[in-house]
Amino acid sequence: MAPESPVSSAESQADQRLPVLLLMGPTCSGKTALAIEAAQTLPIEIINVDSALVYRGLDIGAARPSDEELAAAPHRLMGFRELDAPYSAADFRADALREIEAIHARGRLPLLVGGTILYFKALVEGLAPLPEADPLVRAEIADLAEAQGWAAVHGALAQVDPVSAERLKPTDRQRLQRALEVYRVTGRPLSAFHEEHHTTVTQNRDGLSEFSALPWPVYSAALLPPDRAWLHDMIAQRFLQMLEQGLVEEVQALRQRPGVHRDLPAMKAVGYRQVWDYLDGQHDYDTMVEKGIVATRQLAKRQFTWLRKWPYLDSVDSNDPSQRQRLIERLAKICKSVFS
Repeated sequence: MAPESPVSSAESQADQRLPVLLLMGPTCSGKTALAIEAAQTLPIEIINVDSALVYRGLDIGAARPSDEELAAAPHRLMGFRELDAPYSAADFRADALREIEAIHARGRLPLLVGGTILYFKALVEGLAPLPEADPLVRAEIADLAEAQGWAAVHGALAQVDPVSAERLKPTDRQRLQRALEVYRVTGRPLSAFHEEHHTTVTQNRDGLSEFSALPWPVYSAALLPPDRAWLHDMIAQRFLQMLEQGLVEEVQALRQRPGVHRDLPAMKAVGYRQVWDYLDGQHDYDTMVEKGIVATRQLAKRQFTWLRKWPYLDSVDSNDPSQRQRLIERLAKICKSVFS
């Protein structure tokens, strides 16, 4: 038998890097339950990757884990941001990198869990270098929106950056403002910055992904219900359950907080926007329920679309107990390989 090829110095150094574990999936796929189960027996710590759960006070509508669950398996980056403090993908990446390093330093592996795929992409791919916010330019854009409406802002963006304008809806105020701001500050469209930003990904000998923008190897898994009709039913059932648990009352209380208003990014979270509009008298109760369920289903559809493009993804049937167990065993195997 021919001798095995010697391990290169680069491979040897790579072996010393602790990996990062990602658990993704559409809403209602059971990600949190599986992560908490895994955390009971494995040397892992959970990092929240849900854009609603970063905010303090978004509990019922964001499906925040119970106090008992959080006591058994604490989640980092959960409930630490005030509602009137916008939180971006760049903010998440900076915070997540810090938390990953802290968990590695404790001799454990980070398990990032959630459904905000944009945050996962920002983490592993990095972000295009963009100019910092310019208060004066932002004020000018806000004045334009107040005088002529956000459709006018969308039209102004379409003239200078049609690629971004096609991607963004006229109602996506925060991203519209940022896209137009980038052009007015730099003279270059936001889409040009994104086109110049490239990240490569390969698979190492352990089957983990190596993203050029991240210093650690990555294991990516996703819980994907194969039956969309079943998922749609689960989404409807959970939204109705949230209403029974007091979602309307939760939003009523949030509306009383100083500085909290409908146009905050936090209040754009699925479910919260529909209930807010109901309380404003824009819809009756039944219409609010229908809109909340439809919006959540649309969110799930977007999550599926993102995940279909994810490289080296370990797809798991979320409704198959044997596959869920296989995923936990895979996590255990990774932990054993780096800590044995």
